[in-house]
Amino acid sequence: MKRTLGNQRFGEYADTWLPRQRYFAPGTIRTVKQLLDRQILPALESRRINSFSPTVVDDFIMSMEERKVGLPTQQNTFDTLKKILRDAHRRGGITDDPFQGVVPPEYIPNRVTIPTLEEIHALKEVGSKALVVIIDLMSGCGHRNGEAFAANLEGMVADDVYRITEQIEGKTRQRAPLKHRKPGEFREVPMPATVRESLLRYAHEAGADENGFLLRTQRSPYWSYKTLEYQWSAARKRAGITRKLNPYTLRHFFASNCLSKGIPITDVAEWMGHSNINLTYRIYRHLMPASIGRAAKALEAGL
Repeated sequence: MKRTLGNQRFGEYADTWLPRQRYFAPGTIRTVKQLLDRQILPALESRRINSFSPTVVDDFIMSMEERKVGLPTQQNTFDTLKKILRDAHRRGGITDDPFQGVVPPEYIPNRVTIPTLEEIHALKEVGSKALVVIIDLMSGCGHRNGEAFAANLEGMVADDVYRITEQIEGKTRQRAPLKHRKPGEFREVPMPATVRESLLRYAHEAGADENGFLLRTQRSPYWSYKTLEYQWSAARKRAGITRKLNPYTLRHFFASNCLSKGIPITDVAEWMGHSNINLTYRIYRHLMPASIGRAAKALEAGL
């Protein structure tokens, strides 16, 4: 069995690996297929699984650099390749860890754009009632777009806690597991009173479907990316906002609000659903209070 796996070509192994990732959301599957087709398979499709080594992986990273592949794509490609080869290593197809000592490409995002509280209030004043729910969940609880589409009364497990259990896939309008989570897994986030009141008010005025979902359109039981894009653009125009704000910037507001209040970045990473705290740190490190200065004062007190 192990020998058979090791003799498989990478392309063949990837074809069997992807269907086994049952916890991947549809959007994740599309991204992985795109990375495989455009970045990984052209270079590695015919290579036997048991021939992968740190040198091979390093050479592949260098080839992306030579082709001037953008750093975000390099990192996502590396992560996908790592998942596949670590799976092969775990199953015995590769004897030694092919990532031992490999330095991964590192994408350091530019500083994020964060809407002001005044801009958020302006958008809520002119936006539809449903858009207000989206804005409150994303800026107040850190929901992703698709998670906010799945706004549900059942998620309010306590007066100050919202449990995010699933998302609505923005292109297919289908219910799907959370990103980086298997079906049935969830994460719980703090729910400010403003968000709780917003959900209850919308439920009272517009009602919920038989499964407790709040947001729908005249033609569909769920929102999509196009629905959000249309309503966001219209509200932004009516509010007179000229800055390049998109709905995802509301998540940045949530992170900024947390970190400026001294909430540990480990908690923020968990609430935002990041699979790796390093991602949270790279994006939001500059938003954290001056921890070095505070540490110096604390250490001085101890001396």
